[in-house]
Amino acid sequence: MIDDNTDMHYLQLLSHSFPTIAAASTEIINLEAIMQLPKGTEHFLADLHGESEAFRHVLKNASGNIKRKVNELFGNTIREQEKKELCTLIYYPEEKLELVKASEEDMADWYHITIHHLVAVCREVSSKYSRSKVRKALPSEFGYIIEELLHERPDDQNKTAYVNVIVDTIVSTGRADDFICAVCNVIQRLSIDSLHILGDIYDRGPGAHVILDTLRHYHSWDIQWGNHDVLWMGASAGNDACICSVLRLSLRYANLTTLEEGYGINLVPLATFAMERYADDPCDGFWPILLRGQEMDEKTQRLTAQMHKAVTVLQFKQEAKLIARNASWQMEDRLFLDKIDYERSTCRIDGIDFEMSSCCFPTVNPADPFALTAEEEELMARLHHSFVVCEKLRKHIKSLLAHGCMYAIYNQNLLFHASCPLNADGSLKAVRIYGREYSGRALMEKTGQLIRAAFQSDTEPEYRRYALDYFYYLWCGPDSPLFDKSKMATFERYFLKDKETYKERKGNYFLLRDSAEVCARILDAFGVGGANRHIINGHVPVHASRGENPIKAGGLLMVIDGGFSEAYHNETGIAGYTLVYHSRGFQLVQHEPFTSAEDAVRRGIDIKSTTQIVEMSAQRMLVADTDKGAELRTQVDDLRRLLYAYRHGLIKEHAPA
Repeated sequence: MIDDNTDMHYLQLLSHSFPTIAAASTEIINLEAIMQLPKGTEHFLADLHGESEAFRHVLKNASGNIKRKVNELFGNTIREQEKKELCTLIYYPEEKLELVKASEEDMADWYHITIHHLVAVCREVSSKYSRSKVRKALPSEFGYIIEELLHERPDDQNKTAYVNVIVDTIVSTGRADDFICAVCNVIQRLSIDSLHILGDIYDRGPGAHVILDTLRHYHSWDIQWGNHDVLWMGASAGNDACICSVLRLSLRYANLTTLEEGYGINLVPLATFAMERYADDPCDGFWPILLRGQEMDEKTQRLTAQMHKAVTVLQFKQEAKLIARNASWQMEDRLFLDKIDYERSTCRIDGIDFEMSSCCFPTVNPADPFALTAEEEELMARLHHSFVVCEKLRKHIKSLLAHGCMYAIYNQNLLFHASCPLNADGSLKAVRIYGREYSGRALMEKTGQLIRAAFQSDTEPEYRRYALDYFYYLWCGPDSPLFDKSKMATFERYFLKDKETYKERKGNYFLLRDSAEVCARILDAFGVGGANRHIINGHVPVHASRGENPIKAGGLLMVIDGGFSEAYHNETGIAGYTLVYHSRGFQLVQHEPFTSAEDAVRRGIDIKSTTQIVEMSAQRMLVADTDKGAELRTQVDDLRRLLYAYRHGLIKEHAPA
């Protein structure tokens, strides 16, 4: 039963937490009971791209799950409008209460009815959890009251007066609003047990900082970093090419909210530089792409275009430094400023001269095209300083590091953002990092270690320099598991007329991922077994409007990038997916575009969502069937060994003080 001194040492430590036979036995009973509860509901989201309002609404309505619970619970006992009003109250309690108080004549009656309805919904969503777990989710000021109401049966005649007096007193003491808000927040909290973000919080939309503020206070979440996340991580760490790319993308989509309002990045030096150096440049191809009904006068668009082009040229120069310093990346083909014929307005690529749409580069010296001018050096220093000293950005990146990694495995599901690099025959591709080759799981783990090394002050200087550079490779390197394409055709799209040069060949993972054999091989390589195992990805938008199925490889692969960002709505035809994994199986929720939180509150407009059953279990899954169940079984085994030690006198019980 007890093997060696190490075992005894561990059991001695365990005995401090469970000092008696009674304490150890009680905990065994508790853990065994928890394993028989239904598994908690997991939500998987990908490629949020700054769409904070839609993201927060999906969290608030639990991807439509709260609305479904309300419909099942109340059926025809209340009107459809009342159910809609109740759902809106649960999603936005503070805002909805203000509207109700402006129109409702008998607030006392409304409070009584509403509180009873909310408690019924809360009782329903909490039914799959232990009392202990529910108790931990309750706010301290109302915890006792909510717990009493949750665990009193509504049909118990002996307790009717007791329950009514509790509600009466909540109303009469003027605490009804606070109590309602507290219960609504508990319903939201218990409707999603754990949240998995498969990368790309940043870029495109205006609220990446809002999403991260939300996540920092969320009860259970993890993230598998995406290429856009790593780009911002690199910018925060001080990679100048990443800083330029972050600015370029923000200017391209006229999305300066995250930079200026979210992080306080000072763009005045860039604006001043751009107005002076690009005053006579029409900046064709650099005018911002306006989304979501954005309005911008022509003067502001003109300035944005100038800033956009200025930072793009600066990016090309910064990239050249990294490529020259890291010859093993073999990315010399991404250098173009030295291949321009200014007299003929052409650029020579692979021995072919391509006509350029513009040949105006006021800061490029043809004799030394990648050298920064003195003004550019000063500008870059100021931009660098703004990013690396930004405290809020540092906090957000710290959260990404604390909750994130390159891949994760949860309940037989392998999660990563984009790709697992493959050879043409479907075997794992070896990628060279700092003089050694890695593939599959080892590649993901090494990449994650390298990312973290860039933020550690005790990292050996040369290795830290490489780690800092590597953010750029992860963003656009051909064998990056976050990119996995032949090239990022940034220069070509801005400056060359021939659209054939824009094509970016996808890596073998994207070409072979429909194969069940290939996906099974990847799952095997990551040690993911079981009959119901899956790979879950984002990164590449699913063209639902063209009939593309997000479920691939005979069900082994699920691609859940449905285009949260408005920039992708025309491309995908929808506005994002949520993959929901509950005790009965997988459901894929397809969302239509979200209007606004104001519409949701004032007009009761919810995100219209369509649910597709992906995979259902013959039997309801329990906690015992999950990773958590495996942990609990280990704890039970340890506690049983502790009981053995107590009963055989190997360890003495600790008498209570």
